[in-house]
Amino acid sequence: MIKILLVEDDLSLSKSVYDFLKSFAQVKQVYDGVEGLYEAELGIYDLILLDLMLPEKNGFEVLKEFREQNVDTPVLIMTAKESLDDKMHGFDIGADDYLTKPFYLDELKARIQALLKRTGKLEDSNGLTYGNIRLNLSNKSTLVDDQPVDLIGKEFDLVVYLMQNQNVILPKEQIFDRIWGYDSDTTVTVVEVYMSKIRKKLKDTEFVNNLSTLRNVGYILR
Repeated sequence: MIKILLVEDDLSLSKSVYDFLKSFAQVKQVYDGVEGLYEAELGIYDLILLDLMLPEKNGFEVLKEFREQNVDTPVLIMTAKESLDDKMHGFDIGADDYLTKPFYLDELKARIQALLKRTGKLEDSNGLTYGNIRLNLSNKSTLVDDQPVDLIGKEFDLVVYLMQNQNVILPKEQIFDRIWGYDSDTTVTVVEVYMSKIRKKLKDTEFVNNLSTLRNVGYILR
């Protein structure tokens, strides 16, 4: 499932948007710019929905700072600021799209899907493919050479994350934060345990052959 960061301090709007997003995504919601910047810099989200008029730090400051940290997560700005200068400034410092309030939730979903497709995070509405492996995102099923393979829970989520980030070095800590959550009761060593399970279940596939362990760093799927 895709993972979205919602940075919005308008409680009435954020609740309606949050509830809507939960129907098709995993959502983390924060209410000020400082926490939004912290979450964005984790690099674990597929998309960031960013308000501009935020307490602590405004949205422009948040966007500029995490872009300077080379966080390339796509950003959709949601704001009542509709002047051309504001829009151009947002795009200049790294926004990917701009949605002016008030907006229809269906339009928000369409913009999200377009951004995810553009950045390769959403290949189609139902699945991901790598070599002879096909993942169905709707029912979380896995086929290898059209035969079912039982990837359970976070095994499936981890394979999805790797497929969506091909040729990107993924540190163990980032994988842990993304899949288990940085407030999880377990430890980062669980990543190695699950990687071992995945290698066994998907042995002799192109996926496993191209999945490399980077010693003391993490993993990369080429």
